[in-house]
Amino acid sequence: MSTAIDAFTIVCVAAGVFFYVAGTVGLLRFPDSPSRLHALTKADNLGLGLVALGLLPREPSVLGALKIVVIWALVMLSGASTAQLIGRVLRRGRR
Repeated sequence: MSTAIDAFTIVCVAAGVFFYVAGTVGLLRFPDSPSRLHALTKADNLGLGLVALGLLPREPSVLGALKIVVIWALVMLSGASTAQLIGRVLRRGRR
């Protein structure tokens, strides 16, 4: 059972790192700010979700697992709010 949990953790964390790298590449290569922002927020939210999912089976207590889920939810909420604010500023600056 421990080998299956280890494999699940490795796969999820590796997939999360892949999405972080993909978001960073999008940030560096996309031509305009809205597309950069879109790539970065989507990839980072998915990457953090996969890392959190991979860490959940490794957490011995339910309270620790709940903390991981709450941190993931707060980061998703703050990332979405920040992306909206930056998008509005960028849109207003173009007019």
